[in-house]
Amino acid sequence: MTQSTDPRQIIEVDRSRPAAREQSLAALEAPVRDPSRRYIAVAGTIGAGKSSIVEFLCQRYDIKPFFEPNEENPYLSDFYEDMEKWSFASQIYFLTAKFRLHQRLDATHQNVIQDRTIWEDAEIFAENLYQNELMDERDYKTYRHLYESVRTQIQPPDLMIYLRCPIKAVQKRIAARGRDMEKNIPLSYLRQLHQLYEDWIDSYALSPLVIIPSHKLDYVTDLVDCLDIMTTIEKYL
Repeated sequence: MTQSTDPRQIIEVDRSRPAAREQSLAALEAPVRDPSRRYIAVAGTIGAGKSSIVEFLCQRYDIKPFFEPNEENPYLSDFYEDMEKWSFASQIYFLTAKFRLHQRLDATHQNVIQDRTIWEDAEIFAENLYQNELMDERDYKTYRHLYESVRTQIQPPDLMIYLRCPIKAVQKRIAARGRDMEKNIPLSYLRQLHQLYEDWIDSYALSPLVIIPSHKLDYVTDLVDCLDIMTTIEKYL
């Protein structure tokens, strides 16, 4: 597993193979983007601190941010009230919105950074709903077929940043930000998301990967933590 004995250590991993990566990119049906600019993605569970680190990096570098369209999802509040009823509609909305976002992202000529990716939507959130029988098999298969088609139209990031954050810290952050729709999220749901994220990141091979313990590093007010993260990320810019 991509863990460290030092809970504050930033971990760098690269399981991607340059030749295979180039071949994969060449096989995409999507137009090839400007090779001089970088696409950074930020992954992490609910409350891991994705928006904060996106804003932090955008303040320091010439990077255009693309945020997850949570507030625009007309199904989200209904989903948190009745996950089984609204899971399919909510996940289809996110998949569609992320695909449109990727089209805009790929057309942008400056460096870009994305708050949560389309891969997480499918491999973490939809998978979790299916495993917990909150999305039935027929809807799940339909969703996966659409996702597999969409994947042929998008390019992987040049760098994936994964924010590792334990359940207790996630719960505190969710409570602190006080979003009504998040108040009733079951602890079991958060735990399962966390495990799916850990499993996914242990096999992630689309690009270089940087794992940041977001519950331990204060990159907003601590100068040392700030410099550690900037030094790491600058290697990929």
